[in-house]
Amino acid sequence: MSATINTDHLGWDETPAGEPVRLVEHNGVAWVARWSDETLVMRPTDPARMDAPPVAYTSPVRLPYEDETQPLVDELMRLGTVQRLTNPSLWDAITTALLRQGTPVTRARKTHRAYYSAYGRTVDTFAGPMSLVPTPERCLAVSDEGFAAVGAAAARDALRSAAEAYRSCAEQWQQLAPEPLVQHLAGVRGIDTTTAAVAAADFTNDHSIYPHGDLALRTWASRAAPALRFPSADREFEALWRRWAPDRLALHTLTLFTLTWGNHARAHAHARSDR
Repeated sequence: MSATINTDHLGWDETPAGEPVRLVEHNGVAWVARWSDETLVMRPTDPARMDAPPVAYTSPVRLPYEDETQPLVDELMRLGTVQRLTNPSLWDAITTALLRQGTPVTRARKTHRAYYSAYGRTVDTFAGPMSLVPTPERCLAVSDEGFAAVGAAAARDALRSAAEAYRSCAEQWQQLAPEPLVQHLAGVRGIDTTTAAVAAADFTNDHSIYPHGDLALRTWASRAAPALRFPSADREFEALWRRWAPDRLALHTLTLFTLTWGNHARAHAHARSDR
């Protein structure tokens, strides 16, 4: 069966050859992830460390295949097994979700790259210099002008609040189950429930907690299956989505596959526009 990589996280970039690539930090070591020939290859920057970040594999067999969902599921099945690099850093997941909050994805990716490059640790890789998330301490040291310079002024206050909370609560948060994690993150000033759920899904790889009324999810579902009529309102769409996938694993699978389909639809659209 074929395989597809999920590149929903803003940190994914491309090698000169067009292969998806990303830098993450796991147990204090920077790892480069590259998607090549339907395989996610992980390389540590420290050759002595081989405890690689976790990668999740989700099979399409858990998609809710019924008459009502057939047009969408037929399209999603084409992805084969979806592989996803589970974010090993909760702080990176929070930072990324805040930079994405209320911002078009193209602009959010640009801001994410600029913020990480300016204030995070930069590592030389085979794909060129790549940067890790700025630490909570570094985030708190960035001036108002510094956030504005990288296009992150809108997220400034929320990032600072999150950094303060993370320094106090990181150990506790990292041990929480997905739903309690969402609740704790949403209790931080500047983090709404939707952003908290996006961050928690990124860190836990449990997309049953993803905000299912999210505009991105609704957009990709309607584009993947234009023959279906989807509700335009968030709550109505979420109710339909949960009715289609009533159990946790089916809900995770349907959501993850739809977002992954959207990743590749966006990438193909960019490729055509660059020609």
